[in-house]
Amino acid sequence: MHTITDTRMRQPAFNMAEQHEKAPLLADCAIAFVQSKQLSSQLISILSDVAREHGAEVLEPDRQGKIRWKKATHIISNTIDFEEYTESLAAMVPVVKSDWIRVSIHRRKLAQLRPYSPDPRMIFSSVTVTCADIPTLDREAICGGVLALGGMESKDLNKLTTHICALTLEHPKCQEALEKKLKAKIVLPHWFDDCFRLGKRIDEGPYLLPDPEVLRTASEEPVKIPSSQQLEGASSAVPSGPYEPQGGEKLVVFSQKKVLLGDDLPINDSTRKTIGEKIARGGGEVVGTVEECNTFVGHYRDGEQYVRASQMGKDVGNLAWLYYLIVYNEWTSPLRRLLHYPVPREPLPGFKDLKITLSNYGGEARIYLENLVTAAGATYTRTMKAENTHLITARLHSEKCEAAKDWNIEIVNHLWIEESYVACQALALNDDKYKAWPRRTNLGEVIGKTFLDETVLRNLYYPGGEEHMDAAAKKKKRVAAAAQKNALTMNLDKDFGTMQDSFMTDSSPAPAAPATAKKGRKPKAAAAAAPTAPNLVTPAKGRHLRTGKENDTPSVLSSGSRNAKAAALSKLQDIAPDLALYEKEKRRPLKDGVWGGKRAMDQIDKERSTRSSSPDGHADADDDEEEEETGEKSRPSKRPRLSLPNVAMRICATGYKRWVGNKNLEDSDRKKLRNLGVTLVQDTQPCDYLAAPKVVRTMKFLKCLAKGAEIINTSFLDACLETNKRPPVEDHFLVDEENEKKFNINLGTSVGRARANKGKLLWNVPIYCTADIKNGVENFKAIAEANGAIFKIYRARSGTTIKPTTAEEDGGADPDPVYLLSGTTPGEKALWPKFEEMAVNGHCEPRVVNGDWLLDVAMRQELTFDKKYLWKGQEEAGRGDVMD
Repeated sequence: MHTITDTRMRQPAFNMAEQHEKAPLLADCAIAFVQSKQLSSQLISILSDVAREHGAEVLEPDRQGKIRWKKATHIISNTIDFEEYTESLAAMVPVVKSDWIRVSIHRRKLAQLRPYSPDPRMIFSSVTVTCADIPTLDREAICGGVLALGGMESKDLNKLTTHICALTLEHPKCQEALEKKLKAKIVLPHWFDDCFRLGKRIDEGPYLLPDPEVLRTASEEPVKIPSSQQLEGASSAVPSGPYEPQGGEKLVVFSQKKVLLGDDLPINDSTRKTIGEKIARGGGEVVGTVEECNTFVGHYRDGEQYVRASQMGKDVGNLAWLYYLIVYNEWTSPLRRLLHYPVPREPLPGFKDLKITLSNYGGEARIYLENLVTAAGATYTRTMKAENTHLITARLHSEKCEAAKDWNIEIVNHLWIEESYVACQALALNDDKYKAWPRRTNLGEVIGKTFLDETVLRNLYYPGGEEHMDAAAKKKKRVAAAAQKNALTMNLDKDFGTMQDSFMTDSSPAPAAPATAKKGRKPKAAAAAAPTAPNLVTPAKGRHLRTGKENDTPSVLSSGSRNAKAAALSKLQDIAPDLALYEKEKRRPLKDGVWGGKRAMDQIDKERSTRSSSPDGHADADDDEEEEETGEKSRPSKRPRLSLPNVAMRICATGYKRWVGNKNLEDSDRKKLRNLGVTLVQDTQPCDYLAAPKVVRTMKFLKCLAKGAEIINTSFLDACLETNKRPPVEDHFLVDEENEKKFNINLGTSVGRARANKGKLLWNVPIYCTADIKNGVENFKAIAEANGAIFKIYRARSGTTIKPTTAEEDGGADPDPVYLLSGTTPGEKALWPKFEEMAVNGHCEPRVVNGDWLLDVAMRQELTFDKKYLWKGQEEAGRGDVMD
């Protein structure tokens, strides 16, 4: 026994010495993390520490909050819904899930990339399969297909195996899995066959041994209609919102977004105003031109605004997409869901004369298909008659299916209408996957998982335009083309027996896009031209261009009158001081001078009238008089010189001493700044810049930092006021090495992190606070909520606000931390045991901390924790009541 113990003690020392000679596992990796609801800032902090321990370089976001994908060897993201995904795909920088780090460290070698792709089109991602009693050719076909679509093959059974492909339970692998109670699912090869044929991953439940439902139950027996959660917020192109973010969350999705609401949106002025307020509350801005915006929201795939925005590479979506962003509070591409993109105004080629009905779909799936059929230009009928041309069904068993067979009506699944909508034409029905219905599966479970193709949209609706693009737009177009070229496009319609021929290759050429419209052709003409393709149901016909006003949306009111009123009001406000002075001077009695009296003012009016009546009387007039003489009617396009310039900078100032005790000077200076396009805002409003004389831990500073505001020195305001010009803002970035060292931060890094976090640093992190904490609850609440935390005041009678949960009910996961901000007064200390008991009963880790923890986290914009913040055992050492 003693000898064995000695051997075990010596072995780790040998391994450590051997590892010391080798390079760290992640030494050659430069990793960038993408925060999302699937990958929280807390998990990113943990994974960053683990990656650094194993030699990786963790790339912080740049000062604009963008991930440094150009320097990255790996991007860690649990979703493809981030704005740099297209650029990383174009540059072939791998994007993998966070599990890749865990598995690599567990295996002590870098794991393969393909199985950890977050792309939902990789349907076998996270699947590790091993085959039992399967013939060789079939085994090669199955494993080849799984590998090509994101899965892995394991020759032997191990703990990481998720699926065993077998015909019976007699094989040793199946017996071993049952004896060891492994979590691997034993499935028939039919499951892989049906997944390959559909190109979608269906539920493996009906295929599980020992008693698979597909073999014991007749196919005509009823199947439960599944829920279609993936269609929530995406079942209609014209939703009935506006909605609120889920759970009352702080709206952050529009941070740094400039949104243009298209003229063709089917909303009234009141709804448009409400949407604008929501965008502004979420840190965005509603703008008036395509050139100003980076996000365009429109209804139809035509019109000058849509074409220009699309050609310039803006994010283009419809009202449903905009509401989806508001509700789910997280950015997603409008191309991810078919009805999140503007709809065609005219029927797609091949759809105009079709009459389509549905069967075996329910809930959101049925609403989605009804709207998709209508958007494609076909006629949807609730009941089926002999004149119907198509029946779209989730199963091949229903009264409508039987009637369709008798009436020779085409029967297809929903993949046909989805892929036809993507191709912008009615596709042929001779593809096997459009007539594939697994025996015990309702296809409603895989609906809504088809993406739009940007290349097809460009060719048809906004071709050309390079001559009007700026350098950024041209670059974005090249990036999109490269990403499309590098995207994995797989052919999933092969028979099961020959599957290995197509799936053993990494990729196949992209399908040919419809014919490209000629360069320079107008968008409507391009849309009207039917693309030629061999798989049209009927010969392609030119689009029928409707006449009259039947396509005009009656609920969209003209904005011309509203804009004119706004311009007039703005002009009146600008010249109001001059009008007041004029009236004052007219009332002054005439004494010594000509100027100032009523007679003088009448004389000026008379002279102006004389000059305006003379043909060339305006030649000697100054610019201001010329504008008044010509009048707004004759020169409607010229902006009055007295009008204020557009707001170019929104600045929130803190610690600015110039105006202390001098309200008149402040009012005067604010007017001067406004004349330079600079407006001063409160910390509750969206701001672009935070002006401060030094780095401080005040509430205003930390709230503005959480918004991703650029930090500048108050010397910028002084320079504006002294020179009456706006100097380059880059010359006035705040530099404060002394306080950066004091707070252990890098200001540029904190700003970059804040812009990447988009106010979600403490997303759904529960933070409690005692009512008697020094500096006040409201200050800590404002800082916590600015970073997305769930903030609650904890009192003696607060009760249990964390639901009691066991480790088993929580899926065996580690307990999440829950924080209590507290001081050390006797009343506050008396709350600690009760808080800890509540947290432990809720399967959480209680952390009673001083206020410094929240202030430091908000200042660094990184969710980290150190035991120095805990009160227990170090009550005297903490300084949690200090806000510098």
